[in-house]
Amino acid sequence: MRPLAVAALAAVMITSGGLVAAQSAPDSENGRYSMTPIPEGVLRLDTRTGTVSTCTKNDSGWACYAVPDERSALDAEIGRLQAEVERLKEQVAAGPTVSGKIDEALPKSDPLKKAEPKIAEGDRKIEIPLPSDQDMDRVMSFLEKAWRRLIDMANRVQKDVSGKI
Repeated sequence: MRPLAVAALAAVMITSGGLVAAQSAPDSENGRYSMTPIPEGVLRLDTRTGTVSTCTKNDSGWACYAVPDERSALDAEIGRLQAEVERLKEQVAAGPTVSGKIDEALPKSDPLKKAEPKIAEGDRKIEIPLPSDQDMDRVMSFLEKAWRRLIDMANRVQKDVSGKI
């Protein structure tokens, strides 16, 4: 019977010790904070609020400072842009505004629109002169030189890469 009493006593001590440890555990041990070591100290994430802080040790002890939240800056910019979009939509809905009086009458036809050809002009043909053989030779010479330079450059790059490996 004695071994049974010892086992029961050990079980009570282990259980009560676990309860005492759970009650006195700091917030970091019950899951509120997640700690990650960084070169300057520790990065602390508050899992309830999402706040990130950097904790550093100085002469007076440990100090934690909240890291600036980029999300709040982005939310502020999104809000500003949404307000601007609404303002521009209202301007477009209001219609065009005329800043001053126009003295001259607007043309009744589009000046960029081509007029219908007259019957006499309909027979005309537009001729585009073709390049001469000399012009073609100059173009071909230029293209050949450019192609050779490109091939030479590719070969140099290939030699440099294969030489470094």
